[in-house]
Amino acid sequence: MSDALTLPAELRERAGKGASRALRREGRVPAVIYGGNDEPTPIHIEERALLRQLNSGHFMNSIVMIDVGGKPVRTIPKDVALHPVTDRPLHADFLRLSKDSKIQVAVPVVFVNEEESPGLKKGAVLNVVRHELELVCESDKIPDDIQIDVTGLDVGDSIHISNVTLPQGSESAITDRDFTIATIVAPSALRSSEGEDGDEAAPAEGEAES
Repeated sequence: MSDALTLPAELRERAGKGASRALRREGRVPAVIYGGNDEPTPIHIEERALLRQLNSGHFMNSIVMIDVGGKPVRTIPKDVALHPVTDRPLHADFLRLSKDSKIQVAVPVVFVNEEESPGLKKGAVLNVVRHELELVCESDKIPDDIQIDVTGLDVGDSIHISNVTLPQGSESAITDRDFTIATIVAPSALRSSEGEDGDEAAPAEGEAES
């Protein structure tokens, strides 16, 4: 897991739409820290600092230490509401984490050793069904990504969640089925050429034969 990110914050003294609009005019983003055994804590953070973290690409799956008046609070981002036109952050929610808590996160999938796949060597395509896996992880053991080895996979082979060894402290959030993550499929051009190998191509669906 990446090192924890840090965001300085200040307590919000006033709530409501008017107060939130005033904060945004000052380049601040209203936010709240909730969860655990404590009451929700209304805060505001610098918009530029939040945007830098959002643009890192892994903000939503990272532990974020929010420094509220010199007191660090260990959290994970749960939601950042963006303006529908400008994409400026309007509000952020952070879940307070205890040391032994478990949380559900979406972790990106990375495929490795593609050059060792006989199917891909033949010109087949790696058809990715899920680019992320929904995992339940211990809050201090969130993986940056899940690497899946495609060594030895041929055309027609599939990768299911049962084929993946998850890191210690992580388990799939989906437990009722052995879902597909990716398949090795022949490209449409290859399938078309194979279909034309016969003496005569079959007529298209709905096309009358002469």
